[in-house]
Amino acid sequence: MSTPDLRMSHPDAPVIEADLETVAPHGYTSNKDAYLKRLKRIEGQVRGIARMVEEDKYCIDILTQVAAATKALHAVSLGLVEEHIGHCVVGAASEPNPETRTQQIDAKVKEATDAIGRLLR
Repeated sequence: MSTPDLRMSHPDAPVIEADLETVAPHGYTSNKDAYLKRLKRIEGQVRGIARMVEEDKYCIDILTQVAAATKALHAVSLGLVEEHIGHCVVGAASEPNPETRTQQIDAKVKEATDAIGRLLR
């Protein structure tokens, strides 16, 4: 089986080769359908907000719907952060090599804190 070229979007980015059968699923994989269902509902909310603007609805009513969609996206975000910590950070902690384990844990925790920082901006 050949390994696919998983080139990132930047043309000078390094080529990452991986056997897709050996790559561990993401932490959210077991809840993927629930996340997709929730995101589709949020997508519908956003389309509804756009329709409200098109129909010149009252600004406070539009802001109320924006707040609801924002809250729903935050709930998805928090779920993904929890999944990352429970899967990726815990997975890094199971690395048998102590030096590698520490590096992997530090990297995964930094990813989580950076993501949380982006959510708080």
